[in-house]
Amino acid sequence: MGAGGPRRGAGPPDGGWGWVVLGACFVVTGFAYGFPKAVSVFFQELKRDFGAGYSDTAWVSSIMLAMLYGTGPLSSILVTRFGCRPVMLAGGLLASAGMILASFASRLLELYLTAGVLTGLGLALNFQPSLIMLGLYFERRRPLANGLAAAGSPVFLSMLSPLGQLLGERFGWRGGFLLFGGLLLHCCACGAVMRPPPGPPPRRDPSPHGGPARRRRLLDVTVCTDRAFVVYVVTKFLMALGLFVPAILLVNYAKDAGVPDAEAAFLLSIVGFVDIVARPACGALAGLGRLRPHVPYLFSLALLANGLTDLISARARSYGTLVAFCIAFGLSYGMVGALQFEVLMATVGAPRFPSALGLVLLVEAVAVLIGPPSAGRLVDALKNYEIIFYLAGSEVALAGVFMAVTTYCCLRCSKDISSGLSAEGGTSDPEDVEAERDSEPMPASTEEPGSLEALEVLSPRAGSPEQEPEEEGVPELDHESMGGHEARGQKA
Repeated sequence: MGAGGPRRGAGPPDGGWGWVVLGACFVVTGFAYGFPKAVSVFFQELKRDFGAGYSDTAWVSSIMLAMLYGTGPLSSILVTRFGCRPVMLAGGLLASAGMILASFASRLLELYLTAGVLTGLGLALNFQPSLIMLGLYFERRRPLANGLAAAGSPVFLSMLSPLGQLLGERFGWRGGFLLFGGLLLHCCACGAVMRPPPGPPPRRDPSPHGGPARRRRLLDVTVCTDRAFVVYVVTKFLMALGLFVPAILLVNYAKDAGVPDAEAAFLLSIVGFVDIVARPACGALAGLGRLRPHVPYLFSLALLANGLTDLISARARSYGTLVAFCIAFGLSYGMVGALQFEVLMATVGAPRFPSALGLVLLVEAVAVLIGPPSAGRLVDALKNYEIIFYLAGSEVALAGVFMAVTTYCCLRCSKDISSGLSAEGGTSDPEDVEAERDSEPMPASTEEPGSLEALEVLSPRAGSPEQEPEEEGVPELDHESMGGHEARGQKA
């Protein structure tokens, strides 16, 4: 599961137009994570106009988040079939149309279908392709790029919430939704810059039977046979059960402890400010030569620190201790946000990353629909926030311990396998064995010309005998597919 170093030969440019792609990914990540939370500033008006309760109006954000995470496999299939650029353009239009149509809603059900389903689906179709494209442009500087892109979440959340409050006061919730819909059209601009990185044209091998090559899978579920990927999925599930709970309950917990409303609301701002600094800083730290091969352990440490912060601060009652909790929580939360996708990219490699990301987001959607709602019900039943903090902290800390222990066991298993191969005259480098396992692409016989529209990967086993071993697993990029069919003939 080590990240490894940059590959020699043709590969990601690690700069150039990649910085433009990084800026677009920053914006898309900010919208994807910040927008569902920012919409909550309109809930009071929605409750008044529709005569509904808080839980009824909160379903708008919940459905939006469920669509963002739960449609991961669908997004992977569309990216593989049509490419990143057209999927992101369509996603931007859907997200904008959802908010614009929601401004004309006369029932909560219409809000669920427009602002919830349509906008959530549009954000999902932007978020996942942007991460895929970012991984194609960066290799050596990828941890830093992931950290900078992840910083879009706290930055946009700190801007969208006050903006939503201002729009609601001036134009009402309908005018605010309408203007938010126009703001989401920026996702289309971000999709437009997602042109394919430079690279050699893809080589398509015919079927071994002499006929046309067969179609490659649109969703590569064989990634689930990778032990390192299974470890990551279980870790993400445990993490998502408790990671978001303290931030959701923090303000009410502070008010319950006797903190004034204004000071209680400022606690979330402290978390956001620390988060903004922590994400790019952690990304730069993870990119250091000595640390990059051990990024999974750094991710485990961040999870463990976040869980312990929840456990230690469960009995915090004074404002000073709550501020200290917010600083520690924001730091560890930012580290988790900066490293989570870097670990996944390092685990499965660029060829299988689209399918792996879709499956991970689906699992995370299930956990998000279980964890925070269950915590809310426990608070209502027990009238006690301490137990919730203990429970959430235990889940996140368990995720960190599980990640560290199982990663170590996987590496030990790889060393045992490599020792056996060495005794039989095979390779003697355990990292080579693991890299070959993690980056092994689909067999060439499963590809058909025109079927793979996102990534074209050459299997070393299908190539010429003279192919150098250090270039195994390097993706060759289809210029037309990654930029969409309208990029045909364009030189990257």
